[in-house]
Amino acid sequence: MIRVAILVDLSFFLPRYRSLIEKGADRSHTPKEVAKALWRTALLHVHKAAGEHLYRILVYDCAPLSKKAHNPITGKAVDFSKTDAYQFRKALHHELVCLRKVALRLGELSDGRQWLLKGEPTRRLLNKEIEVEHLTEHDVTYDTTQKGVDIKFGIDIASLAYKKLVERVVLITGDSDFVPAAKLARREGLDVVLDPLWNHITPSLHEHIDGLKSVWPNPNKRIQEPEPETALPVPQPVLPAAAITQAVSNTDVQLANSGPKPATGRRNGLRTPWRRSSKQTD
Repeated sequence: MIRVAILVDLSFFLPRYRSLIEKGADRSHTPKEVAKALWRTALLHVHKAAGEHLYRILVYDCAPLSKKAHNPITGKAVDFSKTDAYQFRKALHHELVCLRKVALRLGELSDGRQWLLKGEPTRRLLNKEIEVEHLTEHDVTYDTTQKGVDIKFGIDIASLAYKKLVERVVLITGDSDFVPAAKLARREGLDVVLDPLWNHITPSLHEHIDGLKSVWPNPNKRIQEPEPETALPVPQPVLPAAAITQAVSNTDVQLANSGPKPATGRRNGLRTPWRRSSKQTD
């Protein structure tokens, strides 16, 4: 029996889910739907027919920000504990811990105590497409950083490896900060598989994993269109003349081999098989 542990970086999983799965939907998916999707994604990496068994799904994240701050653009007080993002994250954490074989590992959210201008407004300001007076409250974001998530991630992998709890670990992430943990797992004999959810990964991650597999449909794969009926047939490769027999003018003519040919048994320059005469002679 091959035991498999799935380790999921939730801060990486959510943006990929929204851009690949939820994109184009008529509504936003509920926390319960997202939690179920994460759980099913993890199960796709476990092949019961091949004797594999799910050990546990470990999900890493931080508790959402719940403080109050004043938006620098409008001056309005913002209570983050009442925002949609806060409510969604708390509900998602609750749904995850209620699922079978799922364990939630929470780090801490470091408070940067400042507001940051988002990337797109910054670009437009530098290109002089807009002025400072044109900025809105949605062009800034509060500065927070996850702390302790990488440590918990590494400790769990070390525990799985040293205690021989599993034979394979699947990392659903795209962060190269987990490279030391992956190196440790491989040194201890674990099979390390990375699922970047079709996201581009750094060469350092490629170097320290045993396999790369994304179970979601490839978003870059185009559906091959059927060829029109009037398309010309694809020519088949022709083998050397000494090795094949070709049909010429709907007659069975064997290609002549190089070298001298016997004079007997010829008709119209082509060799003909000998036929035994039915007439008996004394």
